[in-house]
Amino acid sequence: MTNKQTVLPKNFLWGGAIAANQAEGAYLEDGKGLDISDAFPNGVRGDFDAKLISGKYYPTHEAIDFYHRYKEDLALMEEMNFNCFRTSIAWSRIFPNGDETEPNEAGLKFYDDLFDEMIKRGMEPVVTISHYETPLHLVTEYGSWRNRKLVGFFMNYCSAIFDRYKGKVKYWMTFNEINNMRNIPGAAGGIFYTETENKANTMYQASHNMFVANALCVKLGHELMPDALIGCMMSLSNVYPNSCRPEDVFDTMQLRRRSLFFPDVMLRGEYPAYAKRIWEENDVHVIMEDGDLELIKSYTNDYLGFSYYRTNTHQYLGSFDGDTGGDDGLVNPYLESTPWGWPIDAVGFRYTLNELYDRYEMPLFCVENGIGTNDEFSADGKIHDSYRINYVRDHIDAMKEAVKDGVELMGYTYWGPIDIVSAGTGEMKKRYGFVYVDKDNLGVGTLKRTKKDSFDWVKKVIASNGEDLA
Repeated sequence: MTNKQTVLPKNFLWGGAIAANQAEGAYLEDGKGLDISDAFPNGVRGDFDAKLISGKYYPTHEAIDFYHRYKEDLALMEEMNFNCFRTSIAWSRIFPNGDETEPNEAGLKFYDDLFDEMIKRGMEPVVTISHYETPLHLVTEYGSWRNRKLVGFFMNYCSAIFDRYKGKVKYWMTFNEINNMRNIPGAAGGIFYTETENKANTMYQASHNMFVANALCVKLGHELMPDALIGCMMSLSNVYPNSCRPEDVFDTMQLRRRSLFFPDVMLRGEYPAYAKRIWEENDVHVIMEDGDLELIKSYTNDYLGFSYYRTNTHQYLGSFDGDTGGDDGLVNPYLESTPWGWPIDAVGFRYTLNELYDRYEMPLFCVENGIGTNDEFSADGKIHDSYRINYVRDHIDAMKEAVKDGVELMGYTYWGPIDIVSAGTGEMKKRYGFVYVDKDNLGVGTLKRTKKDSFDWVKKVIASNGEDLA
């Protein structure tokens, strides 16, 4: 054993994470085209309007107006001692329809300015290339990732942003929570099923095309940016057997590896043996081109970025469904839950870190972890969010224990350090931030930013590199 780390390394990445579609707003400004996020009025688990309905409220269209307020917001992040900040590039700001040959200069310039501001304030940009933001035109005209043509469109996009930001961005991730193709394919890959198609076949075919695009992206990224790290990103909240009944244990293992199937391909470089039976039982026939498997094998990702929010329990023959927080399941009587019903399990975070590092022996980066709750102003005009402090403290403690266990952990970016639109429900009321944004579920509010109690607590935690958790 060579890893004797007992505390977080000095170069540990501390920061926060948002997504362009949940924060920026300015949904048609400076040449931006529509993307799938613009068409969900109630979050990615709700209805999808392929044609926007005039007069209907879409919460992402303004979001928290980060597009115009990013300097103010990044100043707050700097004050909390962040040394990195995760966001995404909205694909349709760079290629409004997704299939153009030349990029939109105004979109490129916005991210130039955004990354410059991060760097000026001492933060490494951590960039997701596709974060639930597939251009809408690629969905309506091409069927999204069902269509192999999207590999070429995606690579045109990657080429434009890698060439433009190669001196500014070191940390990249390709597809946000790509394994949510299982549960929310509309968000993860712009896939909306017809009534007659074999859903499993479509999901695995689209995923294969995304695997090819991922490998080509890694190849290009390493050619253009030799020092850059190109990670994959997964939703890896965990699931326990509901009992020690053998059928519960085995079925839970089956559920978990349907999620781990995606990093198995992208980090190990080949389709796992268990996929064969899944495909046979679901009449899946993935069309592959010559050289696809060699490409996937040759260009694996450099690290595993992932989200962890909760754990659930699973029972034999129970649902294999899930949402933006991870796989659904039965109530665990040993855990408390958030107002949105998400169980709180810091020990599960340590368990997951160990599970993933044992499986892949690759650097890990927790790029999403947080608690969404109701936040109310007290009589003194402040938000006393001790529940958020307790949540983060317990998860950082668990994270440190995992590092002592031998896990190689690059960093921790809390989701989301400032209140933003919920991806799952489209709400503002479900608040994660250390900074409150004055806006409600109907879009009413001044957008004023207000620090919560957790703001100053996080500031001192990061200043101590995770040692001062009092």
